[in-house]
Amino acid sequence: MSDTDGRETLGFQTEVRQLMQLMIHSLYSNKEIFLRELISNASDAADRLRFQALASPDLTKEDPELKIRISFNVDAGTITVADNGIGMSREELIGNLGTIARSGTAEFLQQMTGDQKKDAKLIGQFGVGFYSAFIVADRVEVVSLKAGQSADAGVRWESDGQGEFTVDSAKDIERGTTVTLHIKEDEKEFLDSFRLESLIRKYSDHIAFPVLLSNETDDDKEEKSVNAATALWTRGRKDVSADEYKEFYKHLAHDFTDPLIWSHNKVEGTREYTSLLFIPATAPFDLWNREAPKGLKLYVQRVFIMDDAEQFLPLYLRFVRGVVDSTDLPLNVSREMLQQDPDLDAMRGALTRRVIDMLSKMASSDAENYAKFWLEFGQTIKEGVVEDKQNADKLMKLLRFATTRADSDKQDQSLQDYVSRMADGQDKIYYIVAESYALATASPHLEQLRDKGLEVLLLHDRIDPWMVDSLTEFDGKNFQDVGKGQLSLPEGDGEMTQDAIDDEHKPLLKKIRKILKEKVENVQVSRRLVDSPACVVTADQDLAPQLRRMLEASGQSLPESKPVLEINIDHPLVQRLAAEADENRFSELSRIVLDHALLAEGAQLDNPAAYVRRMNKYLLDIESESQSP
Repeated sequence: MSDTDGRETLGFQTEVRQLMQLMIHSLYSNKEIFLRELISNASDAADRLRFQALASPDLTKEDPELKIRISFNVDAGTITVADNGIGMSREELIGNLGTIARSGTAEFLQQMTGDQKKDAKLIGQFGVGFYSAFIVADRVEVVSLKAGQSADAGVRWESDGQGEFTVDSAKDIERGTTVTLHIKEDEKEFLDSFRLESLIRKYSDHIAFPVLLSNETDDDKEEKSVNAATALWTRGRKDVSADEYKEFYKHLAHDFTDPLIWSHNKVEGTREYTSLLFIPATAPFDLWNREAPKGLKLYVQRVFIMDDAEQFLPLYLRFVRGVVDSTDLPLNVSREMLQQDPDLDAMRGALTRRVIDMLSKMASSDAENYAKFWLEFGQTIKEGVVEDKQNADKLMKLLRFATTRADSDKQDQSLQDYVSRMADGQDKIYYIVAESYALATASPHLEQLRDKGLEVLLLHDRIDPWMVDSLTEFDGKNFQDVGKGQLSLPEGDGEMTQDAIDDEHKPLLKKIRKILKEKVENVQVSRRLVDSPACVVTADQDLAPQLRRMLEASGQSLPESKPVLEINIDHPLVQRLAAEADENRFSELSRIVLDHALLAEGAQLDNPAAYVRRMNKYLLDIESESQSP
């Protein structure tokens, strides 16, 4: 709805209305954070104007000193946060504050758990922090003028958070954005100079622009500079407290939780730059979207250049948050220039090693926090083992696995731990790949190894079938997939060869091979099994079954591959099979043995109905035999 003066009344999108209802009903565990979110937005607006002014100096000609002004009026019951940054046009104001276009609100709502504390932590990650204003305010006004536009091109946005907002023209205003909060009666505690000053120091002391506070109720309305107004990463490490680092991270990442660790480092030499890197405690909602924006915040000589500069870290470290401030790069650097800069590889390599060193230090000295990290980001480290050959050895030391040593799916055992417990004469690191922990632990392939007290790594993450091909050796020990090829055990030298064992049962194996020739590559006597009648094994040169199923599900066409069927010659079912004189029943039982082996491996049968018919007939035959005189 609009009138002739350009005033429009619009409705929030459904998702935004839902979000604001959550905000209004105190989804945030700490209401005071509304101020941090608004100051953070103002700081971003100033950063973006400073960057655009590099190419268009006239944008800041009339008002070159960028700052953030906070004022409060006890009589009017208002708090105002104003910046002279980039500002917004009418379309941008509607898009940013009224629709889902920029807020990420739908994704936020999809991620919600119902736990208020957990849900509150999601808010900043999805860029919806502006709506926190409605926690303490029953009405919010926003007035904005985009840099470079005439003073009569301003726009005013207003809402009570109840489903609609109005947009109107605003004339004779200054560049930037002003947000005015009409504070609720039960939130008047924030209309206090000491309270606001303490919050600014607590949450925004690191902001690189002056934050000025004034009381409009006072006659002089004197502005007081509250924050240090110095980019935190430019200060010495000894001059920055742990709390300051944590608050800077929350501002940078729009996160509500403290980071696990951080590294602040200044490099001098061929390339001079400062880096401040953080490892988050929780994964962002888009971690598995490899196309989503990612990377570090880039500054050149303390001038903001770009968000999400992905050239400084490899893709598998996309969870790292931080800042790089270079003194060498040109102020007009672009993403294309970064991709073509030959010296950037050295910076990328150094920053990558620094992140790996951070994680290695945490893994060795803070097992509790590393366990938290692994739960959130472990699979991205597995990506790195495949993608980053240069650092693969270091990354392998960061891997954690569940093993047969403990009756738990908790991934807390390192390869160093495994090797230290290897049995005498053991020269292989044994592992099994399965689609779930339950399938891994129940796999018949483990029976002989368990019987001999040999530990096996249980790999059941979706990425594991892809990763294992990069696991060739660790600490001089080769890896062996217990579900592939010939199983080599420590005491294997004194045992009969596979050919010798198969020769002893040649007639039975030949008979089974003839029946199952369309389904299996070979049939042989198993040296893996103890309790199960049979298992299927993949040839060394073939894809693991899990990886094959994953690739086929994605639409890839793969050459046909048939497994090897191994039978446990000592199992009663196999002995019954060997004694079966009826050709039809021998054939049916042979197929049942293969079907059971495939099911135990997690495969889907080609014809489940045929399997059910065979099983029903077999059970009825057994019952009939038992009732015969």
